[in-house]
Amino acid sequence: MSAVVALKAGGEDPPRHFLELMDFEGPTLRRMLDLAAQAKRGAMPGKPLAGKSVALIFEKPSTRTRVSFEVGIHQLGGQPIVLSARDMQSSRGEEMSDTAKVLSRYVDAIMMRTHDVNRIRELARHATVPVINGLTDISHPCQLMADVLTFEEHRGPIAGQVVAWVGDGNNVAQSFIQAAARFGFTLRLATPAALRPPQALVDWARAQGATIELTEDPAEAVRGARCVVTDAWVSMNDETDDSGAPNRHNLLAPYQVTEALMRQAAPDAIFQHCLPAHRGEEVAAEVIDGPQSVVFDEAENRLHAQKGVLLWALGAG
Repeated sequence: MSAVVALKAGGEDPPRHFLELMDFEGPTLRRMLDLAAQAKRGAMPGKPLAGKSVALIFEKPSTRTRVSFEVGIHQLGGQPIVLSARDMQSSRGEEMSDTAKVLSRYVDAIMMRTHDVNRIRELARHATVPVINGLTDISHPCQLMADVLTFEEHRGPIAGQVVAWVGDGNNVAQSFIQAAARFGFTLRLATPAALRPPQALVDWARAQGATIELTEDPAEAVRGARCVVTDAWVSMNDETDDSGAPNRHNLLAPYQVTEALMRQAAPDAIFQHCLPAHRGEEVAAEVIDGPQSVVFDEAENRLHAQKGVLLWALGAG
């Protein structure tokens, strides 16, 4: 299940791709978070990405990913180059391998946000510069780096803590499973049976020593948890399939994160959501806008966490 890592031409060291959390040992991810915290404190000397250019490829709409990467690269002294699908010849049939080889001649790193994980894997296979996963249909590792950073700012080390996921076993949930294995927290997932995350991923995490608990009961999942997390019920992948949306909403209606559900969690539990949120669907307004919510700290930390990833990937930290 590990992502493909490309070798540079001429037998040089491979580029430092950031595709999946499972590709790394915990200490490497921890180093990225240390760099993120350093950047957030303003303790990063000079402009470590001065003279560097980073291509940002968006095949899906974006608010937080686009702005946080653009601003982060700029603040580190680099130059972001934003490319939408309609801007690129890949939307007209150019092979992703050719795109990778060409962009590698121009820029120092590439971030890609795409529906199809195979496209970013193909990009990484042929790129000779680092490729960063800005979201795919199966994972969102940059979001998880921000989520861990946010938890630890509010509640201390995440290792040994209990995190509860409530809702769809989607791409963010799948990255939470990987994070549980790498950061050492217990993850309880409450999902409808039809929307559980892939069993192969759960098996992988458990083989790595992670405690992953699956249930269909949200109250069971959140009981005593220090962090409760959810996400939108209909992702951008699903919006084009109107026929499936009502059934999905019916399946997920019992999984709304309400004040009553939050009372089942630890008294000092925090609430996380990667945004965009739909009040009255996956979360009640009283929760996301209430005192336990850290969603805007979480959104801000996308900026800092991605700085840490970029600094590590480019060997600048």
